[in-house]
Amino acid sequence: MSHTFYIAASYVVAAIITLCLIGWVWFDGRARQKELAELEASGIRRRSAKPVATTETGGAA
Repeated sequence: MSHTFYIAASYVVAAIITLCLIGWVWFDGRARQKELAELEASGIRRRSAKPVATTETGGAA
């Protein structure tokens, strides 16, 4: 076994770990977006969202 083999193996392992982490974050982000969409569809809004404008009728002017 040469020194080059260990260097190449370490790069391969680092690349696999990096790709796994990227995939995990990507899939988790999709799951969170789906959860947010379900919550918003059920009427729950985020605090950072702008409030829905309601028209007031019958108010004194």
